[in-house]
Amino acid sequence: MESRRLEEKIRQIEERNKKVEMDKAWETSMARRFLLLLFTYLVIGFYLQAINIPRPWLNSIVPAVAFMLSTLTLPFFKELWLKYNKK
Repeated sequence: MESRRLEEKIRQIEERNKKVEMDKAWETSMARRFLLLLFTYLVIGFYLQAINIPRPWLNSIVPAVAFMLSTLTLPFFKELWLKYNKK
């Protein structure tokens, strides 16, 4: 009876680990980065168009790319932060 409970616990841990691995793969994927860039560009473009900024779609490129660059630097700063905040 005890071994059955242990096997079930191990199965649950393995399933959780698989889900965590998939979440991490998504967080670092190029597909996610591209979607972030696209959606950021669209939101800024529609906003600039709504407030009557000249050439809203051209002017949306810089903030979208800047946002993307900021997200690309986050892993570096995360590693740096983890290095100095180990407990």
